[in-house]
Amino acid sequence: MGGEGKVYTLAEVSQHNNAKGCWLIIEGKVYDVTKFLEDHPGGDEVLLSATGKDASDDFEDVGHSSSARAMMDEFYVGDVDTSTIPTKTKYTPPKQPHYEQDKTSDFIIKLLQFLVPLLILGLAFGVRFYTKSPA
Repeated sequence: MGGEGKVYTLAEVSQHNNAKGCWLIIEGKVYDVTKFLEDHPGGDEVLLSATGKDASDDFEDVGHSSSARAMMDEFYVGDVDTSTIPTKTKYTPPKQPHYEQDKTSDFIIKLLQFLVPLLILGLAFGVRFYTKSPA
């Protein structure tokens, strides 16, 4: 654990995003998991896809065992400067004008939803019947 106590920026950690150098940020700590890529039960792609960002949610969503969590200590290289990680913004949908229900009754809409496809189907058969040349 030669990097103990070192503080990295997100940009520095993000440079290690391939099989030759794979670093992850989990709970504010930086881990060099390069040597673990081949042994990871979920495959190396799972780890590689979590590079360049805070992977804490990805790590927690999987539900790792206590032995997996204990194993992380051997891969620890330092901490991340949290001010370099963008804050998550909560999605707020745009305000939409109040919907005024159309004056058309639901019955007419449902009737049209039934009749229009029937009409199209009937026309398709009619065109096919009249364009069919006698053999």
